[in-house]
Amino acid sequence: MAKKSFDKLMLQAVDDAFSSLGESAKLSIYFHLKSRFKIAKSAIPNRPEDFAIGLERIFGLGAHFIEILIMKNLFEKVGQPLEWNENKQLSFADYVAAAKQSYQMKNVEPTEI
Repeated sequence: MAKKSFDKLMLQAVDDAFSSLGESAKLSIYFHLKSRFKIAKSAIPNRPEDFAIGLERIFGLGAHFIEILIMKNLFEKVGQPLEWNENKQLSFADYVAAAKQSYQMKNVEPTEI
């Protein structure tokens, strides 16, 4: 159950980041991800590495700024501050995994004794 909820938050974070570029740009990005890279919108939470590669191929170096915007949105939705560490070389997928872990830890249902 927590997985589906996290996936929904992830998709909202991506959608919000893309929306900041404008509606036509957002639709164009989703179109290219699906047609060129075979990444449907619904698959993004399960394929963060492929998603990041697709963004890099579409935007080049500019993809990094979009990834940061997505990460900020995602961590905000999860209720966790984004801790940016200049000394660590974490990938987009690493940040997604950290957000997911944080979300799951906050949303664990207590077990009955």
